[in-house]
Amino acid sequence: MDLHTLRQFLVVARLEHLSRAADELRVAQPSLSRTIARLEGELGTPLFDRAGRLRLNDAGRLFRGHVERALGELDAGRRAVAEADGEGFGTVRLASETFLTFTGPLAAYKRAHPRVEVQLHQMPAADMARALAAQDVDLCVASQPLRADGLESLTLLDEAVWLATPPDHPLAGRTSVTVDELAGQPFITAHKGHWQRRLLDRLFAARDLTPKIVCEGDEVSAIAQLIIAGLGLGLVPDLARRSAASAPVAWIAVDGPDCRRTLTLYWGAGGHLPAAARLMRATLGDWDWTSGGASTTVEAPPGA
Repeated sequence: MDLHTLRQFLVVARLEHLSRAADELRVAQPSLSRTIARLEGELGTPLFDRAGRLRLNDAGRLFRGHVERALGELDAGRRAVAEADGEGFGTVRLASETFLTFTGPLAAYKRAHPRVEVQLHQMPAADMARALAAQDVDLCVASQPLRADGLESLTLLDEAVWLATPPDHPLAGRTSVTVDELAGQPFITAHKGHWQRRLLDRLFAARDLTPKIVCEGDEVSAIAQLIIAGLGLGLVPDLARRSAASAPVAWIAVDGPDCRRTLTLYWGAGGHLPAAARLMRATLGDWDWTSGGASTTVEAPPGA
């Protein structure tokens, strides 16, 4: 059972598809299939159900967690040694659902610490807790709670979420609107699982309503453009509204205290956070998100 085999197992476990995993790993599918079979033979139990589509079974899920943690510890050890050897601050790995609103603090961080390599990983919030546990990333920023043990967090921003409409829409002249008034209106939103979609569904479900969705997708940045084109309405956080203040869109407050977004920074509890990650945590935590500038930054002390 070598590291190469374990890394291949993780790719197959993530994709649950041998041919796609072989393509990603750039190996022949028969060779990958034999590798997984040898691993199962060594463990003495199947890791996948093979009736129909390949599926990770209970034993596979249990083993995957241990493999992720083991490989994560090895990677953390390599980084700790590099840091101790004085090779600079190394690397920080930051995950988020979107990086549209991060250009300011990321640019400030890079100016202050030009020797640090910043790796950005875009991923859904549903994958973040596992990525932190496996030490695949150092920090995660999510617009919805991460339900997992062993995480520490810091609230970066709590903000209103606005209804955006085309400027010629009948609601465009309003200062506020109720969710009941939005029943039957066409909405442009993200796929299920994204915080904007969760918020939209939750607001309507609280009134026993279902939103009328005419467009859903992964390109959240395209929502404003589709609204401007007159294809529908959308929910947009205040941070994005301020950056698009000149866009020909009407901004309307949604009547109710629940139409808000909380931006939260997460990291693993109890583990050693590399110096580069501690500095990134300080930069994000000290950033003035409401005005788009830096506060007085205090660098995190060693071991923080």
